[in-house]
Amino acid sequence: MLTRKQIDLLKFIHERLQRDGVPPSFDEMKDALDLRSKSGIHRLITALEERGFIRRLAHRARAIEILRLPETLAGKSGARDGKVIHGSFGAKDTAPGPAMPESGGALDLPVMGRIAAGTPIEAISTASHHVAVPEAMISGREEHYALEVKGDSMIEAGINDGDIVVIRRQETADNGDIVVALVEDHEATLKRFRRKDGMIALEAANPAYETRTLRDDQVRVQGRLVGLIRSY
Repeated sequence: MLTRKQIDLLKFIHERLQRDGVPPSFDEMKDALDLRSKSGIHRLITALEERGFIRRLAHRARAIEILRLPETLAGKSGARDGKVIHGSFGAKDTAPGPAMPESGGALDLPVMGRIAAGTPIEAISTASHHVAVPEAMISGREEHYALEVKGDSMIEAGINDGDIVVIRRQETADNGDIVVALVEDHEATLKRFRRKDGMIALEAANPAYETRTLRDDQVRVQGRLVGLIRSY
């Protein structure tokens, strides 16, 4: 049986994964649970891991995966057997087809090619295959699609080379969102979005990569990250 604090932390991690596609930082967890230090979060995380609710990946910052949820939260679970769910579009004017419902509370999304998490590359504009994602990951009536990640510039946000990212198609973003950005109408990249003084900063989550700052008219948001799927 979990304590109230353990349940609260698991719920917070789960909700952040569903909303942003990446887990919260330890500082964010500490603030959410109103704890004085991160040592308390470390103890809660260890307890959840020992009880089989989460898993931490070694040598990867913020890499927390939810394996299962208690019954009180299970109805919102994003974990599925065989895959781990954490939780623009590269072609300028091409939209994926609508997601089609599948049995078992899943939707079939087109994988529209690769997206760079590193130096921007041109994204493929046609669907190569499809992937099933939980309905809980898809919000509202907006179009969603998937892309395969190429590169390691977002690794400290828990996004690794070879992961499949689930993207909600939209043309706007808030500061701090992880987005698919189309640079100068031909290069697509997955980065954290910041806007300031008429300029756009595309931030990596890996100290080996520099932040790229561009004029507002050089960047078009093509979608926002809403989930992540990792196969083993």
